[in-house]
Amino acid sequence: MKKFILIALVSMLTGIAGPSAAAEFKSGDIVIANPWARASASKMMKAGAAFMALTNNGAQADRIIEAQSTIAKKTELHTHLMEKGVMKMRQVEAIDVPAGKTVALKPGGLHVMFMGLKGPLKVGASFSLTLVFEKAGKIKIEVPIMKPGAKSHMK
Repeated sequence: MKKFILIALVSMLTGIAGPSAAAEFKSGDIVIANPWARASASKMMKAGAAFMALTNNGAQADRIIEAQSTIAKKTELHTHLMEKGVMKMRQVEAIDVPAGKTVALKPGGLHVMFMGLKGPLKVGASFSLTLVFEKAGKIKIEVPIMKPGAKSHMK
């Protein structure tokens, strides 16, 4: 029993149960689950992105109309589109979250884009991000940073 308690304590203190643990942020009918961002592959990278799952448990649709963060000069809502056989990233006005549905922000799809990073995104760190919903208002979340090449919040 003592060994189990010691292992659990060491795990918590060293962060093993930290950034990879599932996180949820709620406001009214909106749930934001498992936010994450990839670490910068180099110190020269000036852009980054955040991903997460957005669930609307309500009876009315809502949408993200703005994202706010202090880690970059610009924080925008983006998607990827295939144009003439080439994948291109585009800014979008809003991200719709239909009533009773979950929308995934993921690599190669919808995401929050950071341009003009003020410093590299470092593995194990986290940053604050505020999502502004048309109906639910502002929801502030913490976004853990995962290793470069990560494909989800668990890697």
